[in-house]
Amino acid sequence: MSDHRLADRPHAVGPVTAGDLAEGVRLVVALLREPAALAAEWDRPAGSLEWSCWETAEHLADDLFSYAAQLGPQTPPASTHLPFVWRQDGPGKPANVIFAERKGGPESMVQILEACGALHVAMVRTASPQARAFHAFGTTDPEGSAAMGLVELFVHAEDLALGLGLDWSAPPAICARILKRLFPDVPPHGEPWTTLLWATGRGELPGRERVAQWQWDSAPRF
Repeated sequence: MSDHRLADRPHAVGPVTAGDLAEGVRLVVALLREPAALAAEWDRPAGSLEWSCWETAEHLADDLFSYAAQLGPQTPPASTHLPFVWRQDGPGKPANVIFAERKGGPESMVQILEACGALHVAMVRTASPQARAFHAFGTTDPEGSAAMGLVELFVHAEDLALGLGLDWSAPPAICARILKRLFPDVPPHGEPWTTLLWATGRGELPGRERVAQWQWDSAPRF
């Protein structure tokens, strides 16, 4: 990674950490526990997604659980995910291992999300730096896994905030470290949260075309 790609990112100091991931989980859980969120209609679409807010939150919880699980085996599969049973509730719906009990309402969904986030934080904290975890975008290490979890948390929080009528923005310092770790080729200028939204196809960036298809670079850096 050449230095010019990291210039003008004053917040991007050091790696993405388990502490960053824990803070991301805390912020998103707090957002979804706001009274306005718990009282909202979770069957509305989540932002520009075709999924409902409930389905999007389940997908987010499932991502965090899956990222945690992929770090677990001492000899992880090199070319596929762990062989959990994945299920879709219908065409176009997310394929998940994790589902939340609907009768408990939004608070139950938030509890599931918080628990899956805690599992991911714990695995990032305890996994060896040499641990590897398969992902379709590229096998990664614990730091990359933490950054991936934060992307899922922050951008799906944006989707959920739009669907539930909430105000949301992610912390710039953590966003800058995510960009450094997973999106080293994106333009380094501008506000990190705005840039992360652009890099994940959710926003505009002056002088740049809107991103239609995106992918992070999760390969280990050593």
